[in-house]
Amino acid sequence: MGNFFCIIRKLLLSIANLAFTFQLAHFTYLCRMEITTFADFGLQEKILDVLADSNLFEPTPIQEKSFKLILSGRDVMGIAQTGTGKTLAYLLPVLKNWKYNKSGNPTVLVLVPTRELVVQVAEILENLTQNLTTRVIGIYGGKNINTQKLLFNDGCDILVGTPGRVMDLAIDNAISLKEVQKLVIDEFDEMLNLGFRPQLTHIFEMMREKRQNILFSATMTEAVDAMLDEYFANPVEISLAKSGTPLEKIQQTAYKVQNFNTKINLLQYLLTKHNDFSKVLIFCNNKKHADYLFTKIDELFPGAFDVIHSNKSQNYRLSAMKKFEQEEVRGLITTDIMARGLDISNITHVINFEIPDVPEQYIHRIGRTGRADKEGNAISFVTKKEETLLLDIELLMDKEVLFVIFPAEVKINPTKIASEAEEVVMKNAHTVKLEEGGGAFHEKKDKNKKENWGGPHKRKPAKKVGANRAQQKTKSKAKRKK
Repeated sequence: MGNFFCIIRKLLLSIANLAFTFQLAHFTYLCRMEITTFADFGLQEKILDVLADSNLFEPTPIQEKSFKLILSGRDVMGIAQTGTGKTLAYLLPVLKNWKYNKSGNPTVLVLVPTRELVVQVAEILENLTQNLTTRVIGIYGGKNINTQKLLFNDGCDILVGTPGRVMDLAIDNAISLKEVQKLVIDEFDEMLNLGFRPQLTHIFEMMREKRQNILFSATMTEAVDAMLDEYFANPVEISLAKSGTPLEKIQQTAYKVQNFNTKINLLQYLLTKHNDFSKVLIFCNNKKHADYLFTKIDELFPGAFDVIHSNKSQNYRLSAMKKFEQEEVRGLITTDIMARGLDISNITHVINFEIPDVPEQYIHRIGRTGRADKEGNAISFVTKKEETLLLDIELLMDKEVLFVIFPAEVKINPTKIASEAEEVVMKNAHTVKLEEGGGAFHEKKDKNKKENWGGPHKRKPAKKVGANRAQQKTKSKAKRKK
């Protein structure tokens, strides 16, 4: 009897498994049937051809979710993780509605926080509109403004720029923002972090109130919330993940390191031992540390690395980025200037040589790897002082970073750099109060009490107003001629 029930039980389990397999197959089939392609967006054939040439056929979730909302004309606030395709999410619906403007003034304004992002977005736009008559211009600071004014002689339809330079050109009447129908602000939170709020408010005043605002950001901060309440009319929020959530395909690890110079030894060890560190992006917290690290690494790996920060010229920065993109160099040492928006393909590892002070900045840094559904690796070097900063980052992500055992082969360098030097605190420090008067102070003598009135002409005002000698000479010459 017991064998009979066992057979029945096995039979029922096999039927249940078959039913589940059938349901799963049916669900997978339905999912495949519902896959949206760019062709379903109703874009022009010329744009679809360019997307096909770039092997882009299916939209990412943020692109699919935002397309119809942006087309509706409502204000939109998109929150999405870095590396999810935010740039095309706003460019494609904007291009679908774009119309030629006879006046030559821009009807679409795209604001981004850095020069590199201006170049990147302008290149994407020029590529998408290569078969259209759209006039795209990218402008940023650090270049001769008079040369940039000449770019507008033939008119402009879509203007991409940094807030400061756009405001300068508008004030100089080189461009008019009165005809802007769509305002796009990319990396909105970083723009406010960089102190562009005054420039943004001036630009808003230069535009007409009736326009569509399209805002995209990877994180939602208090500054962004305050700006939304003040200047934008109830934007529809598109959110694919909680603000501060990193991409799932990025493996995050960390090493506990004693100091900056020991971090250099650890970096040398990792680069020497692991050949898969083939395209590495290394972040420092400031320019001085980036330059110092570069000089040390360049001695260990001559010509294999380059450095980028805001003190480098624009041509140098673009050249270094091109070499890194084309894998002519193994890695790039940089500050947070490279943490936002830039799409450099196939970065194998992001190394946080120093932990950022702002937790959100960590999310943007590691977002340079693991892009376009690829695996990524983020490694952080953490000193004792930086452990609290990493804890703030873990609270933001709601995820713990896995610590790896420090390699025994790495030599610990006890020498500290200037920023790591401990502050000397005096014991029982107290201020000395000097009493007024005393032996060093005495009453002035009468001859030293006199006030300085500034000379004879101040003490005894002139009876007559001084004559203009040159004028008198010309008059006397005129009399002689008569």
